[in-house]
Amino acid sequence: MMPRLSIVIPTRRLGDDLRARLPSIAKAFPQAEVFIVEPDDLETDPASPALPAGVSRLRGPRGRGTQINRGVLAATGELLMLLHDDTDLPPGAASAIESAFADPRIAMTCFRLRFDRPHWLLATYGWFSGFDSVWTTFGDQAMVVRRSVLDAVGGLPDWPLYEDVELARRVRRVGRISKLLLAVTTSSVRYQTNGIVRQQLANGLAITRFLLGASPWRLAAEYEGCRPAPPAGGSK
Repeated sequence: MMPRLSIVIPTRRLGDDLRARLPSIAKAFPQAEVFIVEPDDLETDPASPALPAGVSRLRGPRGRGTQINRGVLAATGELLMLLHDDTDLPPGAASAIESAFADPRIAMTCFRLRFDRPHWLLATYGWFSGFDSVWTTFGDQAMVVRRSVLDAVGGLPDWPLYEDVELARRVRRVGRISKLLLAVTTSSVRYQTNGIVRQQLANGLAITRFLLGASPWRLAAEYEGCRPAPPAGGSK
């Protein structure tokens, strides 16, 4: 039997698209607890519809890493799934995760990547996501990590960008990361807006700068439009 799972979903705002995904998440993982984490500087919406059973709505300091950490703090599961709000899980996700973690050597697992728009370049990128490396393992692949491992590596950094890359680097020091045979489906809107080649070049340049020591806050300010200055206290 799969250990208890907690699903943490950081989002800029709980909107209709994410609400529409919640029933499928609940169907795939009926025993899981789900935490949706919004930025704490959003205005409260008193007319917001109620959430399904098992889903909690939290707030944390703006930024993907800080919002994920707010959800992790509330979570009680032995496994933690860090799920992007524009990612759809595949059928069979629960059994695939259960099979992966039956091996005690596996510290973290994640899915391969598929985009919601058919294009050979995006399909090629998705194919490479079946391999684990700093260039091919990212948070949009629905990372699932053992809570004990997350605690052992010092948690997730409070960064607005590349917190997923850093988490994977930390996990590789203590255990194995496995790639599941199934693929999640994620939004290609950024590629459609900016052009596939241009966006992929921008992605490659940004992560190269990060690996060479560029600040995640500066990169986020340029790439995501987030604040460039780190929060008080720095990162984990």
